[in-house]
Amino acid sequence: MVTEPHAQKKFYDPWRPTYTHERFLPPSHMRSCTVRESIVAEGCFLDECAIEQSVIGIRSHISQGTRITRSVLLGADMYDSDGSGRLGIGRDVVLERVIIDKNASIGDGARLVNAAGVQHADGDGYYIRGGIIIVPKGGRIAPGTVV
Repeated sequence: MVTEPHAQKKFYDPWRPTYTHERFLPPSHMRSCTVRESIVAEGCFLDECAIEQSVIGIRSHISQGTRITRSVLLGADMYDSDGSGRLGIGRDVVLERVIIDKNASIGDGARLVNAAGVQHADGDGYYIRGGIIIVPKGGRIAPGTVV
C-alpha cells in the first residue's frame, strides 16, 4: 500500500516524480487528530479523529470521533460552504477497508466495516465488491447505517 514506509511506489522519488494539477487550496487543518501511515491531501479539515493506513483526498471533512482504517477517500470537488453537512464524514463514524468516491456523505454514527465478510452485495448508497465497501460518487449513507 502507498502509505507504508517502504512502499514500492514513492510519491517523492526524485527520479520518478509524481505530478498533480495545482489547486491553490489552503493547507489541511488537523485538530487533535491521530494520523499514522497515511496521506492527507490539501484543503482538508480533520477534527478529533483517528486515521491509519489511509489516503484522504482534497477538501475532505472528517468530524469528531471518527476512525478510518485502510481506506481511500477521494474528497470533494467543492467545500460544503453552507455548513449543511451534505459532504464529508459525520461524527463517530467507523470506516475500515472502504473506498469513498468524490462528493459523498457519510452520516453520523455509521459503521462501514463489513464485519460479516460479505464479498459481493448491493446496499442503499453503497456496494461491496471483493469484500471492500464502495460508496459511489455523490453517494449518501444515512446516519447509523451498519454494514
